[in-house]
Amino acid sequence: MALIPLLDEIRHCRLCAEHLPLGPRPVLQADARARLLIVGQAPGLKVHETGIPFNDPSGDRLREWLGMRPEEFYDPAKAAIIPMGFCYPGRGRSGDNPPRPECASAWRERLLAELPDIELTLLVGRYAQEWHLGKAHTLSERVKGWPDSGDNRIPLPHPSPRNNLWLKRNPWFEQDVLPRLQARIDALRQVYWM
Repeated sequence: MALIPLLDEIRHCRLCAEHLPLGPRPVLQADARARLLIVGQAPGLKVHETGIPFNDPSGDRLREWLGMRPEEFYDPAKAAIIPMGFCYPGRGRSGDNPPRPECASAWRERLLAELPDIELTLLVGRYAQEWHLGKAHTLSERVKGWPDSGDNRIPLPHPSPRNNLWLKRNPWFEQDVLPRLQARIDALRQVYWM
């Protein structure tokens, strides 16, 4: 099983240590049996401190959006959580800094190759979407267009409380997209997680 030594290698990564204000602490979860892949941006401060992915208000909202209980969400055999950057990148002027680019170039392809059974990929936020889908559309266009695309890669806005204004301006997301997203999660639950 090549995934276990790869995860160990990632957890000891120091590629961008000199750029990280709190030092390296890669945070991710994965198991070769996972059917759901959640691609976030980078850990926030609380996640850095606890070492638990999405262990913050963003994670609470994301689990609510998905209709997933914490025991499902944090089971690596069900959900792989692999952000674009594995370490907390520090604060910028309007929130956390972008994920460090070294992570994706060093680890992303190798990790994805070790997750052969992924059936649904959630692309949470702009950085995840641009890496997986390209830059051709805005976040709103990508999210709004997903249900009709037939794609198994679902773009989502970041669930951060900082995005409350986006959610207020785009009520179609909660009305139209979330029910379809929850149906897809429930289908995985019925087939694989029961």
